[in-house]
Amino acid sequence: MRQWQTCGIHEQHLQAVSDGVIKHGQNLSREQGGVANPIACTVLEDEILIGGVTGRTEFGRLFISYLWVDAAWRGRKLGTELLHRLEALAMTRACREALIETLDDGVADWYKRCCYQVIAHLPGYCGPWSRHTLLKTLGSKSNA
Repeated sequence: MRQWQTCGIHEQHLQAVSDGVIKHGQNLSREQGGVANPIACTVLEDEILIGGVTGRTEFGRLFISYLWVDAAWRGRKLGTELLHRLEALAMTRACREALIETLDDGVADWYKRCCYQVIAHLPGYCGPWSRHTLLKTLGSKSNA
């Protein structure tokens, strides 16, 4: 007997939906020759994680998911170093571009200073925040 739920949905059901969408997307990608490989770089201070950047590489592109530096360590160029190290690692995987999205105008400006170009902008995307999609060509002299 079919049951419909609209509230009080179990966490495991939410996770199953998310996993199903991801698996479907991965299968579609594989059909086109894509293989998503995780990629990451972290920085530790006295064996304590103080920052990291994660993503995946696929179809010659680095897709950056998360870049984080602990608040106590911000302003010391660790984010820039993490980003550059991840980009360098992606280039060893034959990636030619890097893509990132953010809802933070200040973070988008920071990515622009790191040679990323805005390729899409949706003002008021989510409340007071705008969605920024930025792309960088890896390996060109102007990105050094």
